[in-house]
Amino acid sequence: MDIVYLCLFAFLAGLIDSVVGGGGLIQLPALFVFLPHVAIPTVFGTGKLSSIAGTSVSMWRYAKNVEINWHALLPAAMTAFVFSFLGARALSHFNADLLRPLILVLLISVAIYTFFKKDFGAIHAPRLAPSKEMWYGIGVGMVIGFYDGFFGPGTGSFLMFIFVGVFGFNFLTSSASAKVVNVATNLSALLYFGYKGYILYHIGIPMAISSVIGSMVGTRIALVKGSGFVRKLFLVVVSGIILKFAYDTFK
Repeated sequence: MDIVYLCLFAFLAGLIDSVVGGGGLIQLPALFVFLPHVAIPTVFGTGKLSSIAGTSVSMWRYAKNVEINWHALLPAAMTAFVFSFLGARALSHFNADLLRPLILVLLISVAIYTFFKKDFGAIHAPRLAPSKEMWYGIGVGMVIGFYDGFFGPGTGSFLMFIFVGVFGFNFLTSSASAKVVNVATNLSALLYFGYKGYILYHIGIPMAISSVIGSMVGTRIALVKGSGFVRKLFLVVVSGIILKFAYDTFK
């Protein structure tokens, strides 16, 4: 029966993550609840198998319907792949929880800025020259890739905010762009967990199928509703992340 509940949570995580990111906030706690006696690395590895399935399908569906700037995103994705692995390695030497207060402040700033700037991400107006887009993409891949490997929560939301605020993309294009980088970071982590044997395939595969279905539904909703809907859902999800961070930081 537990696998049914996990699949339901994977579906919901895939749906939310396909639009604005943050699916890990739904899926990871569920894995910890229903797999209480499983080692933490195996919980993360099983979750990554589910996540990358949903994110990959979401990226594919966006690519068919939204113009994606591959010139900027491929360098970002490749760099993120490498730095995500380096971040995962660094995790064994440092305490990631020390980052919580800083990340909490950054998330609150992102939410406040997005809430009060009503036209933020409403119009797709890229503001960087192609050469700058490539180098900025590499910089994003380095920072966000390392962060996702080292710590992780809020990665999709940070990516969306950067693509809107720095690159000038609208929210819908930013959501699509974030998926490209997220696939790279998830793949890096999945290869590591798979090599170490930290994946429960009999649980991860059904969850992956559920995540794919959720991603297809979520992507369809985002494409139909447009950037305005994505912006509102972005604020809701970021608020949820802030509450979770605050609870974990000050409990």
